[in-house]
Amino acid sequence: MKYNRAEKYDQYMELMMGPNPVKLEEELMKGHKIPQGATVMDLGCGRGLTSLFLVKEYGFRVFATDLWCSPTENKKFFDRVGLSSEQIIPLRVDANELPFAGNFFDAVISIDSYHYFGRDPRFLSEKILPVIKHGGYLYIAIPGMKKDCHHDLPQELLLAWDAEQLDFIHDISYWRNVISQTEDAEIISIHEMQSNEECWQDWIQCNNEYAKGDRKIMEAGGGKYLNFIAIILKRR
Repeated sequence: MKYNRAEKYDQYMELMMGPNPVKLEEELMKGHKIPQGATVMDLGCGRGLTSLFLVKEYGFRVFATDLWCSPTENKKFFDRVGLSSEQIIPLRVDANELPFAGNFFDAVISIDSYHYFGRDPRFLSEKILPVIKHGGYLYIAIPGMKKDCHHDLPQELLLAWDAEQLDFIHDISYWRNVISQTEDAEIISIHEMQSNEECWQDWIQCNNEYAKGDRKIMEAGGGKYLNFIAIILKRR
């Protein structure tokens, strides 16, 4: 896949916290149905790179939310790249305690974070869908497995991750089962993404300490068990 949008953000790659999030986001948003000027939440925005991308490339008004990354530091970054407080609002938010009114967002977008809190089917129905307008969208990209193998974890994956960490990563069948339990969520698509290998390569080539650990897995061939999964939903 050609990343005509994402390649413009190479100068910000030091902000990555995992496999290249803007390439994942560009693929996820291809053919999206969210109108320009929409109010969206970037759920689990990390250090703000995906939020910048959503404002600049799609013209959304973005609430950049994360539990662990400082909204003050994110605001400094947004100020530095010329975003106004009308375009982007950085917040420290727990995904299980979202401080927003019901039917507030036109869409929620989440890159490489939903798997940490969305495995309980009630999370979608009780925490996320209520803040999305009826007819609004949820776009998710998460790391996954090509086929769940938690009963017999490959040694390659255990070079840097333990069983508890790997329990956040599952295959398409697992996620389809989780999502299908929520009647108010219409499944538009759940599919394997093309960006997987390239996004992992971008990540393990950087100097982040976590990337160095992940590099061991990829160099040992662990990537053959992994993919990225796109989940696109519409609130009924």
